[in-house]
Amino acid sequence: MRTLVLNAGYEPLAVVSFRRALVLVMNEKATVIEHVEGEPVRAASAAFDRPAVIILTRYVPLPHTRRVPVTRRGVLRRDGFRCAYCGGHAATIDHVMPRSRGGADSWENLVACCQRCNNVKGDRTPQEMSWQLRFAPQPPHGPSWAIRGTERADPCWEPYLALAA
Repeated sequence: MRTLVLNAGYEPLAVVSFRRALVLVMNEKATVIEHVEGEPVRAASAAFDRPAVIILTRYVPLPHTRRVPVTRRGVLRRDGFRCAYCGGHAATIDHVMPRSRGGADSWENLVACCQRCNNVKGDRTPQEMSWQLRFAPQPPHGPSWAIRGTERADPCWEPYLALAA
């Protein structure tokens, strides 16, 4: 069970475990906005509702530019698990400009790729293979990328995530 954490200004901040959310509420650093019905957490002296959405009592300032770190999983998710060369199911990532030729591990140089295309391309560029990229790779953007953990959003979070868009 995951809990959406909102800043004091109702901006989505992150997704945490319900245990972490319960600790924030018990320490009076957050208040519960929505909870999960029917599944209380039992302690020795009390029972607590599982928080689904909490809001911090104090505002936490955030930097304006939140850079999304480059990860294998992130590249595959950005490209929709589709190969950038043939459009088939992608299970690996590929450097457009190979690392051996100075290619960086950046959002602009990494694409999702199927095993077959990755093996055929090897240590060459798409131009040397006479291949075309199906899209220009760019860094991801949007609230589901800026807010850590919202890729598997709970339906009750939708009104709060809409505020961030």
